[in-house]
Amino acid sequence: MRVPSLPFSLTLALAGHVTALPDLSKRQDAQASQRAEAVKEAFQIAWNGYKQYAFPHDQLHPVDNTYDDGLGGWGASAIDAFSTAIIMGNAEVANEILDFIPTINFKNTTSTSTISLFETTIRYLGGLLASYDLLKGPVSGLVNDEQKVETILSQAKTLADTLKYAFDTPSGIPYNNLYINSKGNDGSTTNGLATIGTLILEWTHLSDLTGDDEYANLSQKAESYLLNPQPAWAQPFPGLVGTNVAINTGLFQDDLVTWNGGDDSFYEYLIKFFVYSPSRFSEYRDRWVAAAESTIAHLASSPSTRPDLTFLSVYNNGTYQLYSEHLTGFAGGNFLLAGSVLGRQDFIDFGLRLVAAWYDTYNSTATGIGPEEFSWDPNSVPADQETLFKEAGFYITASNYVLRPEVIESIYYAYRITGDQKYRDWAWNAFVAINSTTHVGSGYSGINNVNVAGGAGFDNVQESFLFAEVLKYSYLIQADDAEYQVQANGKNSFVFNTEAHPLKVAG
Repeated sequence: MRVPSLPFSLTLALAGHVTALPDLSKRQDAQASQRAEAVKEAFQIAWNGYKQYAFPHDQLHPVDNTYDDGLGGWGASAIDAFSTAIIMGNAEVANEILDFIPTINFKNTTSTSTISLFETTIRYLGGLLASYDLLKGPVSGLVNDEQKVETILSQAKTLADTLKYAFDTPSGIPYNNLYINSKGNDGSTTNGLATIGTLILEWTHLSDLTGDDEYANLSQKAESYLLNPQPAWAQPFPGLVGTNVAINTGLFQDDLVTWNGGDDSFYEYLIKFFVYSPSRFSEYRDRWVAAAESTIAHLASSPSTRPDLTFLSVYNNGTYQLYSEHLTGFAGGNFLLAGSVLGRQDFIDFGLRLVAAWYDTYNSTATGIGPEEFSWDPNSVPADQETLFKEAGFYITASNYVLRPEVIESIYYAYRITGDQKYRDWAWNAFVAINSTTHVGSGYSGINNVNVAGGAGFDNVQESFLFAEVLKYSYLIQADDAEYQVQANGKNSFVFNTEAHPLKVAG
């Protein structure tokens, strides 16, 4: 399917055309400004398609101009787009979303399937709280009616009140998959590391904003089982724990250790929760440091054909497995954030190694985009990927790309913490590849094969996190410094949740 033509200014920026200036720093500033404007135009393209064909449903299907309500039917793309529109200074879109928020009925859902406590927390609750923080703080005055801003917090509280029955279990470990209308669940006996451990930031921030400790207490009680893992064998290395936890008892069920999807954001939130409130949550810092040091010592892995690259392997009941995911690409940024906050150059250096390796997965494919999953196990290389493994150090085990942000996210941290211009260029290269390959119909879609020119077809879903993450990080890395940006000196006024919604730190 032919990619629609782009606006002239976006086409110009994608071509890398920059007005020549005699001073290099000024030329870089001009280039960054033009790139930032190009990302804003891509945001507008995605929003226009969503608004025309999908709003107020959850996600646009841009190939055939349909939609889905797979995230509760509460307008997931609008809420995920809100903080990005605010940061971009897009008053028109920000006001449209602000006017929509009071109309959402978070007490019920039109969906007949389960609602994920995890996904609802990071997208909706995080998106609402971040937008509230921005509009009450560094971007106040952007919207037409400041009184409507209070409605954002009110709706966030309503949503949490709807969800909080999930924690009503013998242990306090919540159910993740919920039937909201009946206040039921899917009957699972276990919950996962990430789906338990990626609630504390949003729920505690809601308590801090409302003065009601219940939300913080619920999320932190669930987290306590992860900070003090039982039985002891479920923590094979200090700070690194298994994947599945029994809902009734809080006991770990395995010692499968990974930074891949399902576990990833538990580790991400340990250091971010400390950044959010250092005086209250030093235990989370200590747990992250233990996990990070164990990761460097036990999980860092280099391909036999590319010893210059560093990936993160998987430890599974005494054996190592050499595979990883696009999702895991966030880890470089997480190490960089921690290194800057804790004054640990070793964490910064390791983070930069991870950033370079995951960026190399982009450089090695026909589209310039990294795959969903890949491996560097030399004993399982497919015959048709031997050349790729020899040259790139990995081979593809799942070739699709679903508009994921993690590689650009980590490049963003690399630029903000080092100031090295090359990371701006890396992020721009990734954005250009994503824009040129996934732009189809009325918006953007995931593709089937990153190692085939053009992507080998589309999955027909414009994921809501395209707005929240891919476009936000692509913009912020080219944009000027601001209060909500990550700070190189580790003194941050905001901390990004795992959906890239910036939350104001406590105090």
